[in-house]
Amino acid sequence: MSGHSTDSSLRESAQQRGRCGFMMLRLGFAWSTSSATTKHIAQARLSTGSLLRKNSPRTLYNNWCSGLPKALQFGQKSVLASTRLFWDSSRSSGVIFFSMASGSNGPDRSKTPKHTNRLSKEKSSYLLQHAHNPVDWYPWGQEAFDKAKSEDKPIFLSVGYSTCHWCHVMERESFEDEEIGKILSKNFVCIKVDREERPDVDKVYMTFVQATSGGGGWPMSVWLTPDLRPFIGGTYFPPRDSGRRPGLKTVLLRIIEQWQSNRETLESSGERVLEALRKGTEISASPGETLPSSPDVANRCYQQLAHSYEEEYGGFREAPKFPSPVNLMFLMSFWAVNRASSEGAEALRMVLHTLRMMALGGIHDHVAQGFHRYSTDSSWHVPHFEKMLYDQGQLAVAYITAYQVSGECLLADVARDVLLYVSRDLSDKDPHGELQGQNVLIVRYSVELTAAHFGISVDRLSELLSDARAKLAEVRRARPPPHLDTKMLASWNGLMLSGFARVGAMLGDKALLERAERAACFLREHLWDEEGQRILHSCYRGDNMEVEQAASPIAGFLDDYAFVVCGLLDLFEATQRVHWLQWAEELQLRQDQLFWDSQGSGYFCSDPSDPTLLLALKQDQDGAEPSANSVSAMNLLRLSHLTGRQDWIQRSQQLLTAFSDKLIKVPVALPDMVRSVMAQHYTLKQIVICGQPDAEDTASLISCVNSLFLPHKVLMLADGNTEGFLYQRLPVLSTLVAQEGKATAYVCENFACALPVTCPQELRRLLLE
Repeated sequence: MSGHSTDSSLRESAQQRGRCGFMMLRLGFAWSTSSATTKHIAQARLSTGSLLRKNSPRTLYNNWCSGLPKALQFGQKSVLASTRLFWDSSRSSGVIFFSMASGSNGPDRSKTPKHTNRLSKEKSSYLLQHAHNPVDWYPWGQEAFDKAKSEDKPIFLSVGYSTCHWCHVMERESFEDEEIGKILSKNFVCIKVDREERPDVDKVYMTFVQATSGGGGWPMSVWLTPDLRPFIGGTYFPPRDSGRRPGLKTVLLRIIEQWQSNRETLESSGERVLEALRKGTEISASPGETLPSSPDVANRCYQQLAHSYEEEYGGFREAPKFPSPVNLMFLMSFWAVNRASSEGAEALRMVLHTLRMMALGGIHDHVAQGFHRYSTDSSWHVPHFEKMLYDQGQLAVAYITAYQVSGECLLADVARDVLLYVSRDLSDKDPHGELQGQNVLIVRYSVELTAAHFGISVDRLSELLSDARAKLAEVRRARPPPHLDTKMLASWNGLMLSGFARVGAMLGDKALLERAERAACFLREHLWDEEGQRILHSCYRGDNMEVEQAASPIAGFLDDYAFVVCGLLDLFEATQRVHWLQWAEELQLRQDQLFWDSQGSGYFCSDPSDPTLLLALKQDQDGAEPSANSVSAMNLLRLSHLTGRQDWIQRSQQLLTAFSDKLIKVPVALPDMVRSVMAQHYTLKQIVICGQPDAEDTASLISCVNSLFLPHKVLMLADGNTEGFLYQRLPVLSTLVAQEGKATAYVCENFACALPVTCPQELRRLLLE
C-alpha cells in the first residue's frame, strides 16, 4: 500500500508533494525547499457557526463583484498555519531565514543516539532524519555501488523527502525497528535518497514502480541488483503484516529467499521491464517530421481543457483540485490570438473565474498570504496545508497576467500578496487532522454588502477585519517553530525569480525588481560553479546560518538550467540590464552541451552520459511545474530574437517536433509547450525602445509595453551604446534612432519595423492591432 499515491494521468498526485520556503541571505535572496505536509484531509467537516451563510458560487461571485473582497468567513474557531521568522541580528547585512514545517519533527534526539550511520555526514534534512536509524544506510554514490558488487548483495533503495508524511511514518515504524534494521543491514546494501536532491534517480525508479504496479508515490521502495537494475518495487510498507497486506519484514524475507533460490528469474524479469521502458519512454523526432499545426494543436488543447473545466468554482477536474498555472497561462495565450471568437472569450472566462474563486477560497491563506498546494474539495475551501515555492512563483505570474488582461485590481493585489508571503516567511505549521470540525477562512461577500448586513460603515468593517487578521497572525506566530528544511534549489528559485520580475515590471515596483535582482545575484554566487561552468542543483543553510555546499556538490539538472534561464530573461526584460541576458545566453549554451539529444532532438532531464542512470528520460508533461522542455522551447525563441542566433529558432522547432505525437494527440498534457508552438506560428514581435535608460519618456514607453499581455514579444532598450552587447549582436539596432530627441518605440517582426512612435497611447494602439 502506498501512503502517497501518484496518478499516471495528467493530474499530479494529491497527497505528498510538499516543500518550500524562502531564504534571504547576505548578498541576495534564495528560496529554500521545505513545507508543511499533512495527511490528506479528504472530507473535513466544517462547523456552520459562520457570520454569513454559505451561498452558491454564482451568488458568491455576483455579490463579490459589487466591491473589493475583504469580508472573511469566520466560524466558531479558526485553525490556521503558524508562521515563524528567524532574524540573525549578528550580521550587519541582515540575514533572514524563512522556512516551513514538515509533517514530523522526527525521533527524539535529545538523548545520545544509540546508532549513527553515514547519513550523519550529509546536508540533506531528509537524509539526516535517518542518520541514527539501526540501518547501515549509504547515500547514493560509488561507495554503496562498490559494496553491493564486492559482496554480491541486492540493493534496497528508499526514496523520499523531508516533508513527506508517510516517509516519516515508515522511518518511525520500520527504519527505527531493531529487528528490521538487522535484516536490512545484513542482507542488503541500503541506500537512502532525497528525491529533491536527486530527481534524476527518483524519475528513473519511479518510472519502473509505476510501470510494474500501476501507481507510485513516496516513500518509494525499490530493490536493485548490484548493477542498479530494479527487479521489485513498491511504496510504503507497514513494518509487520496487517490483514492481507504484507509488512516490510515479510517482503524482505521473501526477497532474500528469492534472491538466493531464484535470482536469475528476478534479474531477467527486471531486465525485460527495463527494456520495455527504454522503448516506451523514448521521445524523438522522426526523419522528415515537421512541426505540428499550431491552430490545430491549440484548438485541441483548448477543447480538452474546456471538457475538464468545472463550471461552478472553476479549475479543472474534481477534487482534489490543483491550481494548475500552466493551464491558466495557456488559456490566456489562446485568448490573446482568438479575442474575436467565442472560444477565445470562453477561455478568458474560465481563467478569470478560476483565479477569482481561488482568491476567495481557503486555498488562499487570508491571514498569512500565499497559496496552499491544492484544495481537498471542489470549492477551493479546505486546503491541503502545504505551500510550495514553485506554486507561488507561477501563481504570481498567472495573477499579474490576468490583471494585464482584465484590469481587475483584485488580481494585482493577489499577485502582490503572494510575493509578500514569499518575502516574509513562507513557513507553516503542519496541522495534520486538526481541522476536523473547524473552519477555514474564505471570502463570501464584498465589503459593501457585509457592512450593510451588519449596519456599519465600509471603513469600520475594513478596520475590524484588518485587526482580526492581525490578531490571528499574532497567534500563529506564537506557535512552536516547525521543522526546517533549508535546501535551496536552483530550479524553484528560477521560477520565483520570474514571479518577482514579471510582477515588478507590470506594477512598476522597484522594490520587487530589486528583490528579483538580489535573487539572481544569490544564484550566481551560490549555485553557479564558475570553474566548472555549471549550475549546481542545491545549496544548504549551515549550523551558523551561512550558505554551504555538500562535500560533493550535485550538478544541475535540465530543470535548473531551463527555469533559471527563463527567470533571467524575465529579469532582463524587466530591468533592461544586459548582464542578465548575457548570463542567460551563457547558461543556454551550457544546457545545449549537457542535455541536448543530437539524434532525436529535445533535452534529456539529466546528463545522458551518467552510467548510474539506466533510463535517459525526457519529461513529456506540464504538471505542478512545467516541463523543462516546454520552458526551453520558449527560452530558445526569446534568446534567438534577443541575440540574433538563428540556430536557436531551429533548435526550438526541432524540440517541438520531437514531442509532436503528444502535442497532436493529447496537447492538454503539455499546455506550456503548446504556447511555444503558438509562438513559432505567430512569430515574436521585437519591441525596441530607443532612449536614455533613466529618462522619463523612456520609462513611459516601457511601462506601456509592460501594462499589456503580449505573449509573443521580446522587449529591449537601445540606449545608443553601439559598442554594447545588444548592438554587437543585433547590428540592425544601429539603424533605429530616437525621433526629434524623444524616446521612440519600434515594433518589428524579424526587424522589419512599423513606423516609429513616441507617444505611449500610439504605442498601445500599435501593439493591440
